[in-house]
Amino acid sequence: MSETISPLRTVAVTRYVTPLREGGSLPALVEADDEFMYVVKFRGAGQGIKALIAELIVGELARFLGLRVPELVFCELDVAFGRSEPDEEIQDLLQASTGQNLGLHYLSGAITYDALVTTIEPRLASQIVWLDALTLNVDRTARNTNMLIWHKELWLIDHGAALYVHHAGPGWAAPRPRPFPQIKDHVLLPQAAELRDVDAEYRAKITAEVLTDILALVPDAWLEEAAAGDATAAEQRTSYVGFLANRLAASETFVQEAQDARKALI
Repeated sequence: MSETISPLRTVAVTRYVTPLREGGSLPALVEADDEFMYVVKFRGAGQGIKALIAELIVGELARFLGLRVPELVFCELDVAFGRSEPDEEIQDLLQASTGQNLGLHYLSGAITYDALVTTIEPRLASQIVWLDALTLNVDRTARNTNMLIWHKELWLIDHGAALYVHHAGPGWAAPRPRPFPQIKDHVLLPQAAELRDVDAEYRAKITAEVLTDILALVPDAWLEEAAAGDATAAEQRTSYVGFLANRLAASETFVQEAQDARKALI
């Protein structure tokens, strides 16, 4: 694995603190054996294992590009947590999530990004819009920005809704034109005035080796579960790398799409 992509640490959940009831996935704040707090995305949640796969891939791709993302870790959940939880809904979720889940380091004191309060400079806005266009991230809108302000810096969270085409079943990664009209709703699109420059920089930076190294972080068991017997873990990795490489090769198309949507807004 290249020096720019680091393996994820593994921690064990020692205390379930509280559910976070935003959205339908029912993540939770937990404490782990390293004495840090994490927001855990559970493999047994309604969106399933593919949401965790998207979270890992897009989060680590963002980190590679120099964007701020809370540390991602694998969170091991013991079966005992499901037995002791009094809330039946949460109990079922925990029992379905025994084993390896995904956690984001909890940014204590962070506040939700509000476009009416905080202005993001054009370069950073363009970088985030470009990444979300590449990865088909539909979940960065004014209604749900999935960005936090922490120590006066912008942090990206919650990428489980990205790469939504992988929910389409076998053949989802086949090369084909993929319009992304949802980019018009991106909360940072009005500020994204440097998309062409960012495109040139990022297209050169994201190599096939980088994509391969990021996919190597995804556990085999997750990929096999996502494929439901239709593909091996190795075949799944090849599909994700190929899909992103094809999107990257056609970046001029989604950049133009974003620029057209931006002109309509401003």
